[in-house]
Amino acid sequence: MPAQALWLRCEKKQFERRAALTPSTAKKLIDSSFDIYVERDPQRIFDDEEYERVGCTLVENNTWDQAPLTTPILGLKELPVSTTPIRHTHIQFAHCYKNQAGWTDVLGRFAAGGGTLYDLEFLTDANGRRVAAFGFHAGFAGAAAGALAYSERKNNGRNLGALEPFENEGTMIDAVREKLGDDAREVKALVIGALGRCGRGAVDLFKKVGLKDDNILKWDMDETAKGGPFQEILDVDIFVNCIYLAHEIPHFVNHDSIRAAGSSRRLSVVVDVSCDTTNPFNPVPIYNINTTFDAPTVDVDVGPGNPPMTVISIDHLPTLLPREASEQFSTDLLPSLLELPQRASARVWVEAETLFKEKLAAAQAFKLSA
Repeated sequence: MPAQALWLRCEKKQFERRAALTPSTAKKLIDSSFDIYVERDPQRIFDDEEYERVGCTLVENNTWDQAPLTTPILGLKELPVSTTPIRHTHIQFAHCYKNQAGWTDVLGRFAAGGGTLYDLEFLTDANGRRVAAFGFHAGFAGAAAGALAYSERKNNGRNLGALEPFENEGTMIDAVREKLGDDAREVKALVIGALGRCGRGAVDLFKKVGLKDDNILKWDMDETAKGGPFQEILDVDIFVNCIYLAHEIPHFVNHDSIRAAGSSRRLSVVVDVSCDTTNPFNPVPIYNINTTFDAPTVDVDVGPGNPPMTVISIDHLPTLLPREASEQFSTDLLPSLLELPQRASARVWVEAETLFKEKLAAAQAFKLSA
């Protein structure tokens, strides 16, 4: 039986340093008779030589379109916007299954080229749980960014400046502790989605940088069942949204609730880790752009005379801890990748392809009705 080929493409999103496949997991695939091709990428946290040492074949940057059509292309973030038809099988986060902006155009490229999309967000186990997710590190990094933004506003009266990836979790914690100083004991934060991986990460960061446990409000479905907007969000310093949005729900906070609170509002920083920015059901509809590492915050229209508020809406927060986040994600994805040679019958891949075909049909129907 011929070896299963797999092609790790470079990431084209600015500041993205993570990798869907690390040298350690690539080695395990190679030991299982895979042929691994890795695009050279100076932006990636792992040096090209790390892949070469474990037996990967290095290829030129951004040349995946020249790979054999039988070779699946593995990446993390969505491909750059284009109208070029896609002929290959891609494994990536495509952000097009929940009617996000441009979703029909993304799927239309696959329809035009005959390619296939296995969306990493929708690779699930037998219980419907994602086989691999960056949730914990997203929440952890998001809470850190929120704490840094809070401190910058409180101490210096300005928005948070550019963020750089941290060497490891310890250096991130030390940096946030230093910025907060003695204020950490008095900071109040609310995490919605606290029982999930993302929420647990946010709570863990807040504890490790010195917030008192009583000052970390941990909400999940029970607490939000009454329906928002929630006054409790306006009564904390930092609000971190970590939910997985599957359908329309009442707003957690909106412009009306912010303006109604007036000058008595305590909330100054919202971290929307979920980043459903263009989703029509976004429960935090107080901003309309994704922010970036070089400009991590966006101002909220709070009404005249009211204290300022900013939103952090970076959609790849785990890249603040790129090596640790990549290792965790790639390790979790490995069992499914090992089933790639049997993807015509392996449940995780069969279900992912079925979902792709359903979304493709929905996009084509939407186009026809528009």
